[in-house]
Amino acid sequence: MHLVDYLHQSARRYPDKPAVVTPQGVTTYRQLSDLVHRQASRYEAGTVVAFRASQDAAFVATYFAIHEAGAIAAPLERDTPDGLFAAISRQLATAADIPDGTADILYTTGTTGRSKGVMVSHRALVADGENLIEGQGYTHDLLFVIHGPLNHIGSLSKLYPLVMLGATAYILDGLRDMDAFFRALGHGEKTATFFVPATIRILLQFAASRLAEHAGRLDFIESGAAPLPHADMLRLCQLLPHTRLYNTYASTETGVMATYNYNDGRCLAGCLGRPLGRGRILITPEGRIACQGDTLMTGYVGDAALTGTVLRDQTVCTTDLGELDAEGMLHICGRDSDLINVGGYKVSPVEVEQAALALPAVSDCVCVAVPHPVTGQALKLLVVMADGQSLQPRWLAQQLRSRLPGYKVPMAYEQVDSVRRTYNGKLDRKYYQQEKKASPRGKPLS
Repeated sequence: MHLVDYLHQSARRYPDKPAVVTPQGVTTYRQLSDLVHRQASRYEAGTVVAFRASQDAAFVATYFAIHEAGAIAAPLERDTPDGLFAAISRQLATAADIPDGTADILYTTGTTGRSKGVMVSHRALVADGENLIEGQGYTHDLLFVIHGPLNHIGSLSKLYPLVMLGATAYILDGLRDMDAFFRALGHGEKTATFFVPATIRILLQFAASRLAEHAGRLDFIESGAAPLPHADMLRLCQLLPHTRLYNTYASTETGVMATYNYNDGRCLAGCLGRPLGRGRILITPEGRIACQGDTLMTGYVGDAALTGTVLRDQTVCTTDLGELDAEGMLHICGRDSDLINVGGYKVSPVEVEQAALALPAVSDCVCVAVPHPVTGQALKLLVVMADGQSLQPRWLAQQLRSRLPGYKVPMAYEQVDSVRRTYNGKLDRKYYQQEKKASPRGKPLS
């Protein structure tokens, strides 16, 4: 069965059950199924349909109608410029390397390089849904609040288990309206949601008590896309003692591979759990995470050479560094391409950032590399201070020295108003690579 088959099955079983809820209204499974049937006639089997994503029931109907027609869905960011949209559409219309069974072409955010079109099969979508059901306990009576962009796997993948089980998606257009988010949480007796770490930090700073008010109905919260600071993990466990709290390892290329409920009494930092049933995780001799199984991509559209560097022998080799512990649980140690060489020592900027984010005075930060005449590169920390706080470089360095080896303590510090992130919450490290061309301005330590 394809995902769209599960949708129609749920419509037959639960015709009047809400499938999609938005602040504007409710679409039942019967209504959604009928919309999909009607819209499918617009598309031609075997073609690739590029369309701009929206945060509503219309997106869900379009997405499944494309599948119903036997076409391939390529949802793009809704703010994609017209010229780029036309260029992508032309590329997809002439692509000759799309294999049979392809369901979607999903474009990555390009935080570490150019954006790439990832081909994902119908089998992979169902396997992702099965992994989420198995790993996080999705049920038919769940209402899942989706507020992230539906053209990326982080939010799009939540539709898979929901339609497979006949559960409900409550879709919001981002989190700009926090009142709307909490109203959505109150819409169901059993709710769940997905956050990127940056959003969790904002909630803990400005809406922790409101989140705790929903503890009785919050079945689980998932986080992904970037490492979650351990201090934030501990705080969430305190606020929501009976809610399952998951860190998940997933990407567009690998699919959903592993998840860990850190509200297990141990709250293991950096842990992402055991591989789920439709996948297998290996650690290469270089310490990189490699993945196998039904959830993997089939390649990058129009780029066989790039595909060959990532997908070999039915294994996706990532640039993420990790290890498997004695219990078979995955621990992530950063990204190989993000490591900064400081005088021969390899430093993960994530480790530095997490140490800084454990301090209440630090609201957000990013660790970057800058030139140094002796070590070649040095660490610089760009810091967003909490309200009412101002940067004191020597104090911050002293705090970090108590948490990190000396060579991992940044040499320079600069207070900034905000840290640049992609629209799905990841640090935009590609943007900060330009810092390497600049001197370590700001407030260096002598």
